[in-house]
Formats: sequence, C-alpha cells, structure tokens
Amino acid sequence: MNAVIAPVFRKAAEADIGAIVALVQSAYRGASSRLGWTTEADLLDGQRTDPDDVAQVLAAPDSAVLLASIDRQLLACCHVERHGDAAYFGMFAVHPPRQGGGLGRLMLSEAERYARQAWQCKAMHMKVIDARSDLMAWYERRGYRRTGEYSPFPYGEERYGIPRRDDLKFELMVKELTA
Repeated sequence: MNAVIAPVFRKAAEADIGAIVALVQSAYRGASSRLGWTTEADLLDGQRTDPDDVAQVLAAPDSAVLLASIDRQLLACCHVERHGDAAYFGMFAVHPPRQGGGLGRLMLSEAERYARQAWQCKAMHMKVIDARSDLMAWYERRGYRRTGEYSPFPYGEERYGIPRRDDLKFELMVKELTA
C-alpha cells in the first residue's frame, strides 16, 4: 500500500484530455488495469472513454473534470455534473499502482466538496455496474447507499466497451452531502 502524499487538485482543461483518456483506460481496461483492483477487464473489453467524450464533458455547462496530481503527475480524475440539487459522479480513475493507498478516497471527497461548494448540491449520485460488488462495497464504506434502482448496460454501443457477459446492468448509488 502506498502512503498518500497530499495531492494537488484542479479542474481539467482541454490540454489534459489525452492524459485523462490514458489514465481512465489504464485503470479499467487491458493488462495495466490488473495492477489495481478497479479493473473491469473481466467484464468488458475495448475503450472506457475517448478524447471526444472527455472534450464533451469539459465543454458541458454545470460539468467539471477534477484532477489529482502529485509532483505534476496525473494520478486520479473524476467527472462531476450538476443535475438540479444533486451531482452525478463518474469517470473516476486512479493510476493502478496507486490504488489502495487512499488517493481514491481523497479524490471522491474532493468531488463531494466541489459539488457542495460550487453548486450547493445536497446529494451525489453514481451508477455502478452491479457485478462490481467489491467496488459497491467500497462506496458503501464512504456513505453511499445502494438504491435497488437499475438501468441497462448499453449493449451494442462499443464506445462504452465490449461486454464479455450478457448480464451487466447499472445500480444507482446515492449519498446525501452535508456541510
């Protein structure tokens, strides 16, 4: 387990798109993802995101990609987007060799702080593939609750990955944000 040195947080800019795509891909797909515990390599092949997707969320109103760097090296990122009085959390990635050392917990806390302070959000929502019980348990330990509300996986849309199973679906997880 790596000790966490305090990261520097900032909002992403267009110049960060390539590094964000590489980080997200490395955390979820392919051989590099197996260095961490968040891999989806047993569930999905293909891409996790691409430059166009990242550019769209950077340009969208009420949307931010937050970055965490240590010694100017990008080590974690996430996307937050305001939907009324709640924020949606996604595109969360931590550099695989740094997973398990607390950096992800700090990135999640920063996203919650940002949603509260920038948009006065009262809750954070996210969708997690329900086959990822280990990941759902991690979020539960951070105050998120499973809702039992499911949505289908976008089968046939390779921009979200190529499923290796036919039973994938997302479950909505929610956390109330307090000051």
